[in-house]
Amino acid sequence: MGTQDTQESNQQARVSGTGRRALLGAAVLGAAGGVLGLSGTARAAEERAGAGHGGGLKSLPVPTVIGHRGASGYRPEHTFGSYQLALDLGADIVEAGDLVPTRDGHLVCRHEPEIGGTTNVADHPEFAARRTTKVLDGVSTTGWFTEDFTLAELKTLRAIERIPANRPHNTLYNGRWEIPTFEEVLKWQDEQTRKRGKQVWIYPETKHPTYFRKLGLGLEERVAKLLHKHGKDRKNSPVILQSFEPTSIQRLNKLVDNPLVVLLSAAASRPWDFVETGDPRTVADLITRAGLREIAGYAQGIGPTLDLVIPKDAAGNLTRPTTLVKDAHAVGLVLHPYTMRNENPFLPANFRKGTDADGYGDSFGAFRTYFATGIDGVFTDNPDTGVLARADFVNG
Repeated sequence: MGTQDTQESNQQARVSGTGRRALLGAAVLGAAGGVLGLSGTARAAEERAGAGHGGGLKSLPVPTVIGHRGASGYRPEHTFGSYQLALDLGADIVEAGDLVPTRDGHLVCRHEPEIGGTTNVADHPEFAARRTTKVLDGVSTTGWFTEDFTLAELKTLRAIERIPANRPHNTLYNGRWEIPTFEEVLKWQDEQTRKRGKQVWIYPETKHPTYFRKLGLGLEERVAKLLHKHGKDRKNSPVILQSFEPTSIQRLNKLVDNPLVVLLSAAASRPWDFVETGDPRTVADLITRAGLREIAGYAQGIGPTLDLVIPKDAAGNLTRPTTLVKDAHAVGLVLHPYTMRNENPFLPANFRKGTDADGYGDSFGAFRTYFATGIDGVFTDNPDTGVLARADFVNG
């Protein structure tokens, strides 16, 4: 998920009542089947719930648990350690990854093109001179940028924890994993699908596409080329593509047939491609009924910030849900909001416990509240918590 972090409705999603709970309950149990030793009947129910191969978006359990940058609550984000753990903890989809280019045109997985906070590049004296300041989507940013490195050079670096104050336990794994390429992720997806006997899904994002297109490093064509090479550019391919820039999704819509999702930040914000082209609309305009109908013309879903689903008051407490879920479902869009995290600072104020920056609050209560709005899934740094919360919700 994108910079704004620091800050479907398909027919299956509309199953209601006992039938919906039975369907979802089977899917939840299936996610833990390897641990619990479920019976053949339960595993068969999991398959009926849509965990089989080749079914497209309708094959996913609802609400879908999406491992945000992997299992980034427990491992440095966008590493194979984080991705692997997300699957082990029951994530239905792994967000692998946020795609940014290298100087020689390869796509790699990093939260941002600036890698000073997510790698040990500062410990490499041979790259000290590459520290620079750039304007990234209107924001002056100082550090090291992927577009200034070849892939071979980036492969000499190792990932570190991005928010050590909130996740000091993750620093244990600093330096263990290298930066993955998108092509490596596509191969990993196939390997994991074979090993687990169940289709593994991924949810990559094009990062700052307007910025990179100006540098001659257009993302969409590179993404499409790799998806085509690996036979994953079809409607039912287990790869959902997302971006905060609607024009990036529109471009992808002409290049591939994958499910597409428009990410939406705060209501008052403007997508950067709109800023660049002089489009005056804000996210608030995009989530009107007319705006959602337009999005439905080229995408299958939206990924709103959770605050667009349930706003907070001045004290940070949740208020009443908006009509976004109903309005998006009315035009056939699925909703995968972001991002649920267990730590107090990231939870609504009424679900916090204590004041420790790395302390856990009542994340189960928060999950339950968001699930009750009818969202089709959620991005979470803690997939195991999400899977348990879903089980509580669908069986409660």
